[in-house]
Amino acid sequence: MTETLDIKLGVNIDHIATLRNARGEWFPDPIKAAEIALNSGADSITAHLREDRRHIKDEDISNIIKKFPGKLNLEIAANEEMKNIALEVNPFSCCIVPERREEVTTEGGLDVLSNSNYYANLNSILREQGIRTSFFIDPTEDQVKSSIDCGVECVEFHMGKYCRLFYEDQPQAEIEFKKIHDLSIFAYESGLEIHLGHGLDFDTTKKVTEISCLQEVNIGFFLIADSIFSGLENSIRKMKDICNRNF
Repeated sequence: MTETLDIKLGVNIDHIATLRNARGEWFPDPIKAAEIALNSGADSITAHLREDRRHIKDEDISNIIKKFPGKLNLEIAANEEMKNIALEVNPFSCCIVPERREEVTTEGGLDVLSNSNYYANLNSILREQGIRTSFFIDPTEDQVKSSIDCGVECVEFHMGKYCRLFYEDQPQAEIEFKKIHDLSIFAYESGLEIHLGHGLDFDTTKKVTEISCLQEVNIGFFLIADSIFSGLENSIRKMKDICNRNF
């Protein structure tokens, strides 16, 4: 493809809630963070409602949807409880992610290949209600092909491996980047939207803007960490400039 697409920025506010919950307080307020993010150039708000409610709570999800209609990208595990919550609150977008209670953060992508019928059915149920649905997967050809077969609208590639290699082993990072680049083109030409998430910072996001078919990045932990020193508005504006390829 020759056309270069615009890149939307989704800001994940999970770790605003992590800080709030660390002391059992009502502050800092994730809803206020969402407001600042959207006013600073973010296109959407991402929030992961985990089964153990370790950061984002059900009330947070309801409040985001009420205050910012059409802006929530809800991350959920692929189970009945979370499916029913998604159908009840009706976010504009829903990203299906793997989840294990003992993990600190999401450690890898969905294994769509091994359970394709289940994921295809879940995708169909969500999309029938008008919810844009994406699968959070590792950037491998078999998972991309399985996602295509499931009829999902978007895939979001887990960028953790690439982001580690970017700082630890540049030659291997370039190999990984080429794989992600080529898979993105393949998936896009097969009809999928291409999203990236997990581990991205200013420098790695600048690199992935070279992917002409990239349509969305979802970034949370880095932006919240950077905002401690720079302020949330400044951190998000800088990231949005990078998404706009203004660097």
